Amino acid sequence: MEPVEINAGAWYLRALRADDRVDDRSALAELGEHRPDYVERLAAQWDSEELCSWAICEPTTGELLAEVTLDPSTGVIGSRVRPGHEQAAQTGAAAVQRFAEAFFGPPGRIGRAQRP
Repeated sequence: MEPVEINAGAWYLRALRADDRVDDRSALAELGEHRPDYVERLAAQWDSEELCSWAICEPTTGELLAEVTLDPSTGVIGSRVRPGHEQAAQTGAAAVQRFAEAFFGPPGRIGRAQRP
């Protein structure tokens, strides 16, 4: 599956990036994530539908404020947040919950998606 961008009101959710235009690794380091292959590993997990992940960003700068993940097989949503951006993380996690229910099915059926 290709990464899906989500508009979450005051924030937007996009795939994590580490390229010549956007590099989330310094913000991820603030979250305690120091693995050099982390962004690439998450991209592979999107492709295999093992894990969906997003950077919750400030829309005008694209700055990563928090990270949210979704395990499509269980519906479990996780998040990590930079200090002072708790509301962004809460709003982003709620948007991912709505995405999961719309794309994979209601709670209890996540992981057994019937996609359009």
